[in-house]
Amino acid sequence: MPTFPILGAALDHDSLPQHRDWLLEAPRDLELQAFVDADVLDGDWSGLAEETVRLLDGHQGRLGIHGPFWGFTIDSYEPEVRKVVTRRLQQALDVCAAVQGTHVVIHSPFSTWDYNHRGLYPKDEMRRLEAVRDTLAPVLARAEDMGVTLVLENIEDIEPADRAGLCAALDWQALALSVDTGHAHYAHVSTGAPPVDQFIRAAGSRLGHVHLQDADGYADRHWQIGHGTILWPSVFAALAETGATPRLILELRDKAGVIPSARYLQSLGLAA
Repeated sequence: MPTFPILGAALDHDSLPQHRDWLLEAPRDLELQAFVDADVLDGDWSGLAEETVRLLDGHQGRLGIHGPFWGFTIDSYEPEVRKVVTRRLQQALDVCAAVQGTHVVIHSPFSTWDYNHRGLYPKDEMRRLEAVRDTLAPVLARAEDMGVTLVLENIEDIEPADRAGLCAALDWQALALSVDTGHAHYAHVSTGAPPVDQFIRAAGSRLGHVHLQDADGYADRHWQIGHGTILWPSVFAALAETGATPRLILELRDKAGVIPSARYLQSLGLAA
């Protein structure tokens, strides 16, 4: 009998109870989305974390969180902004400690503008690296001590290898690669990036995390799987070729589509 990869999901706090049975029927990985916003991180979130742990009693999959990202990038050239970003990511690690999470999603700094201007400003590559290193160094050191991995998700990336090059320059300390299928499909259709399966292949054995969402290539839709134009057999074939065992996280705008999306991929013989 073939062994299929097991699907997990990204859920907000309100959608945890109705997905509890599904999460417990197999060792499904889970990503918590309740700790992204600044008002939550700056408030008393301990009760929310305690309730989350209670709701997940018996959960056997891997657990992580989506880290904060609103309003900043990890490669800011402004030193005072970098301090804010570092503090936000340290807060994300505080949450991980409270819920016993082992991954934090962070966003790639590479933009369409960067890609189209590469080579015009030769110092930019080193300047970005030093800015990212300054932002992440204390976070990565702490994450490694905690057994937490920061997974670097493609956002506007056109060249799939850029994130791997950045992680290699940082010695891969507590870092792995993430691929968001909808972001990759947008970049492919709208900005000339390779197709989604090539993002997966480019990550290779360093692939630690995948956001599964469907889209049309025009925008970041986060549609139910099967409602867009992503070629899912090619995506899962590429996943198999990597030899990696990433967290396969259904990240949908409408959480009611999580289980139907899982059933759809199961019907295609691609996942469990």
